[in-house]
Amino acid sequence: MAKEGVNGEKSPQQWKEEGNAAFKESDWEGAIHCYSKAIQLTKEDGPEKSVFLKNRAAAYLKMNDNEKALSDCSAALDIVPNDPKSLFRRCQALEALDRPEEAYRDARQVHTVDPGNKAIQPVLARLHKIVQERLKLMSQTSNKVAKMFEIAFDMTAERDKREQALNNMVVLARENAGSDAMFKAGVVSKVASLLKLEKNEEIFLGGVRIIGELCKEHLERTKAILQELGVPWFLDILNCQKEQQVNASQYCLQTILNTLSGMTNKPESKPKTELCEQNKNEIDTLLTCLVFSVTSRTLSGLGRDAIIELLMRNVHYSALNWAHRLVEIRGLQRLMEVASELKEYKYESAMEITDSTRSLVSVCLARIYENMYYDRARQDFISNIDDYVKGKLITPELESKVRVVVALTSLLLGPLDVGNNIVARDGMMEMILVMAGTDDVLQQKVACECIIAASSKKDKVKSIISQGVNILKKLYQSKDDGIRVRALVGLCKLGSSGGTDASIRPFADGATTKLAEACRRFLISPSKDADMRRWAAEGLSYLTLDADVKEKLIADKAAIQALIELAKTGNQAAVYGVVTTFVNLCNAYEKQEVIPEMVELAKFAKHHIPEDHELDDPDFISKRLIILAKEGITTALVALAKTESHNSKELIARIFNAICSQQELRGLVVQQGGAKALLPMALEGTEKGIRQAAQALARIGITINPEVAFPGQRNVEVIRPLISLLHPECTALENFEALLALCNLAGLNETVRSRIIKEHGVPKIEGYMFEDHEMLRRAATQVITNLILSPELVKMYEGNNDKTKYLVLLSADEDIETAMAAAGALAQLTAVSKKCCKKIFEVDTWVESIQSLLGNPDVGLQYRGVYIVNNLMQSSKEVAEKIISTNIMEILMALSLLEDGDEKVKKYALEALKSAEQWKLIKKPGANSDEENEEDLE
Repeated sequence: MAKEGVNGEKSPQQWKEEGNAAFKESDWEGAIHCYSKAIQLTKEDGPEKSVFLKNRAAAYLKMNDNEKALSDCSAALDIVPNDPKSLFRRCQALEALDRPEEAYRDARQVHTVDPGNKAIQPVLARLHKIVQERLKLMSQTSNKVAKMFEIAFDMTAERDKREQALNNMVVLARENAGSDAMFKAGVVSKVASLLKLEKNEEIFLGGVRIIGELCKEHLERTKAILQELGVPWFLDILNCQKEQQVNASQYCLQTILNTLSGMTNKPESKPKTELCEQNKNEIDTLLTCLVFSVTSRTLSGLGRDAIIELLMRNVHYSALNWAHRLVEIRGLQRLMEVASELKEYKYESAMEITDSTRSLVSVCLARIYENMYYDRARQDFISNIDDYVKGKLITPELESKVRVVVALTSLLLGPLDVGNNIVARDGMMEMILVMAGTDDVLQQKVACECIIAASSKKDKVKSIISQGVNILKKLYQSKDDGIRVRALVGLCKLGSSGGTDASIRPFADGATTKLAEACRRFLISPSKDADMRRWAAEGLSYLTLDADVKEKLIADKAAIQALIELAKTGNQAAVYGVVTTFVNLCNAYEKQEVIPEMVELAKFAKHHIPEDHELDDPDFISKRLIILAKEGITTALVALAKTESHNSKELIARIFNAICSQQELRGLVVQQGGAKALLPMALEGTEKGIRQAAQALARIGITINPEVAFPGQRNVEVIRPLISLLHPECTALENFEALLALCNLAGLNETVRSRIIKEHGVPKIEGYMFEDHEMLRRAATQVITNLILSPELVKMYEGNNDKTKYLVLLSADEDIETAMAAAGALAQLTAVSKKCCKKIFEVDTWVESIQSLLGNPDVGLQYRGVYIVNNLMQSSKEVAEKIISTNIMEILMALSLLEDGDEKVKKYALEALKSAEQWKLIKKPGANSDEENEEDLE
């Protein structure tokens, strides 16, 4: 008997016993929790702790968490060396992690210490074969590598052959045997030497990609490569004008960071704290080099963008702590320096930037600020920005003031609160308005942009309308198109400050339509450059809050096509304007829920009540969505989805979701790559953006065959976003659509069903089976019906719970579809599980439930009923006796004799009766009772 701990608390032994009980019930998480408690309470390393560790390892193995299983087994073996169970489980973990040589070593050790262990013998034989094959493969690979080296690094060889050899080496580097052989053969130094001399782009790219593949998920090799080449080498190859080369170099740097921090390339992957601590120096060196390079005067614009993207992609991971480190090493000042560049104004610039650089800086600054979780951290952020602004304004040069305004615009487009904080300082807005009122074209342009960016909060809009409208109107008369279009956007933004409220119009009636027409002229004019069209799109993004403008624009095919073509360029600076315009056309913006009682209270209190325009009724919205989809908006959204801005991704997801609300458009979305673009957005981004993308995927999964909508690996990747919609904070519609999509997926194959179970979807799905809402209850039951095909779920239903019993109750549900699904699940369960057959009798009303199925006028339900009874009759004599003791047999006989009855119902009714005969619970009509009595006596 296990003893209680101090003060009545459970002892480690009691926790272990509870863990064992949970393990037997297939409750792996519960078992892990109990074993962990036992480990925590056992201070000293001894045989008892070793048992807890290897038991927890067994539970981790069941959950396919092989890294943790490996760690626990190693810890157990440190305490009790050569323990057969610990060795065996570590062997299993190592094999699952594709480390067969180490697994084979442990298997041999098990055989040595426990020669009678029969379980290890097939494992030993299998691993021996794998290891021998790998040795053979390694030998062959070494020969291949040697031949490829001869060609690839021979500068006198034919170019085509060298390209092919390097491409083959990239493929080979993706395999463990190939990467090991190449690394041992000194490929790193050979590639480094090659890239110093090589001019051919394909060969150069091949060399860079080989290094990237060698660094992937191999810590020791990555450290050795960093030691040999150094971070500056990677920054050097990043510094070029060729996009493919920049992308390959950026991939290398991200792969190095992933390996050092324990991440993978999957969107949901996160750094591991212990690895980040272990490799802190290397990670910090990487960050420092990136930050100091971002302001390099010799760096290419594409290279600079790649560095900023690397920072923003990784700055939100708390384990890396890059957000706080960036502030500490004055990285914010360097980013503001980049944001202040004037190249796009045709002004001599100290740094090379692209059209997307300033937008990327805005997003990066916003991402850093988002991760300032404490007041002190936010204050440090603002102080750093303050230092930059003061440092620039302290000098008398006009250029410094212009640069401050340009950098401030980027700040307002990123962390808005910080930008507003700076704009609110004494004299700052006045300085900007003075610049706008000068005759200097450069000052006019930068001041216009800053006014536009600052017009985001209502209190700012009021002051700017009073001070700046006349200046903007004057600038709109300029002969310079660049100034005219910026002034136009400023007027558009101020004119749209009433939002979607049809009762608020800051400017005179008809003004917004005139402004929209001016934007349209800039947008579709072939003589205007891309920058003009980008500004025109931004103007429309404000004006399309007006329903009249929406209807006029949607009828203008030339303007819609111009917006779509602008989106396809992928220009980061154009993303906001184009996407927001589409969001407004689709009415996909967030709407405040209107509660009738609150409206009445507002009227009574004489508050202003927003009014919807009649052109924003559902019929008009539906028409606009169909037009946009047919004009090719999906291809534009796919191009725009590459943005690093989470806010822009949310807007893109909103448009996708609005289009997917129309059933007839979902196939078009899939054909044009929409489902593929939605998956990353459903895994990472803003909370609302993730929900919108997940709902769009759910809608696609309802209508389109999942094998077509989510081919290959995608039908597994889509599961997590769908399960995320099964949350109390999501709407009933989101819950319902997610359940329908999961139902379709669960019917695909066992891999998909296992993933749904692994992602902890079952308890969430089952929760909706208890809902009062009929549609939710029905959809959840249908998902379970398809999931029951999985042996894993059958084991769960066999456990110590009421899952099977609840299906019995649901099979008598008033809603025929729910009853059909529950009965279908029971039919499958009782066909494969004798335990579940017995569980049916634990329900007090089991007879009534089965009678309601057998007597139901719906043939589908009747068929399921006889199928269940037949399964029960065949499962065991004990179960059959319970059926016989009721009037169910009479109902079966009646069903079997019905002349106009369904043939399948008759068939299973007869089979159930035959089972009763075989168990000798009933006799055939006309059988000799004396003969039967004689047989009984024997």
